Amino acid sequence: MKAIVVDPPGKTVDSLRLAEVPDPQPGDEEVLIRVHATALNRADIMQRMGGYPPQHGASEILGLELSGEVIEAGSRVRELSVGDRVYGLSGGGGYGELATLHESLAMPIPDELTYHEAASIPEVFFTANTAVRTLGQTLPGERLLVHAGGSGVGIAAIQIGRLIGAEVWITAGSEEKCERARELGADLAINYREQDFADVVREQTDGRGVDVILDVIGRDYWDANLKSLAVSGRLVLVGLMGGAVAETNLGLLMQKRLRVHGTVMRSRPLIDRAEITRDYQQHLEPAIVNGDMKPVIDSVFPLSKAAEAHAYMQENQNFGKILLDCIDIDELSED
Repeated sequence: MKAIVVDPPGKTVDSLRLAEVPDPQPGDEEVLIRVHATALNRADIMQRMGGYPPQHGASEILGLELSGEVIEAGSRVRELSVGDRVYGLSGGGGYGELATLHESLAMPIPDELTYHEAASIPEVFFTANTAVRTLGQTLPGERLLVHAGGSGVGIAAIQIGRLIGAEVWITAGSEEKCERARELGADLAINYREQDFADVVREQTDGRGVDVILDVIGRDYWDANLKSLAVSGRLVLVGLMGGAVAETNLGLLMQKRLRVHGTVMRSRPLIDRAEITRDYQQHLEPAIVNGDMKPVIDSVFPLSKAAEAHAYMQENQNFGKILLDCIDIDELSED
């Protein structure tokens, strides 16, 4: 099959190229999928640079979420059949014509969703759901602050917060992204290039703070996040774009009775990822099907243009998901 390979790992996107690789073989509890689309994630960039290796036994090909058609089922697969349209969160393999997925992670695609829409959902809605509902325990009427409100996770979190009945505030790096976040339902949008979000939170809440913060930044926002939380507030870390090591005032954590959670998806055991999948299907998928929430796609590149798609993501200009179309492949690189 054709797939994107990393040769060699590096900071530049030139390390990505389209090549012929062996077809993946499904295990007894897996399905083999003809991939129609996959979506980019920051984890893909980290893996390309050599800093985020896949779990033992997982595909070394990039791509953590995908949609496609089942073309073969393992001997112990019971709920899926050849021809089924499915989507899900994988340990890797999305950047190729074919990929395997464990049956417990493969969800039937609702008739209301296209392959592109389905591929844009799993990583960001699973992550946001875990952060906002499961760990953040956001309640109706509480204030939820979402950093990177124009990212895939941010866009999902805005909609999940609104579905719960929370008051949703976001930060973003441009007025255009702030406006689009408002259109999705954000009650307050802070352009972090023009305002200090901690100052805005203090002023808008008369010093009380917000109840839940979803953060993708880490170190650079650590102190401001703690100051911005209300008593009994919850901070959920889902990314570390601003650094992984920070000093902290433990007294502030104690005095305000704060809770800090960290979460990742890729390194979780299969049983955890299957549970997260079922939770999404029960609580969020119906809202996507009936239109109360929606996947937001920024752009679609053919698989052969994965390097261009990575460069575009690193510019941080997108609002919503960046997809690779694995049916529209173009030609193999001459090298």
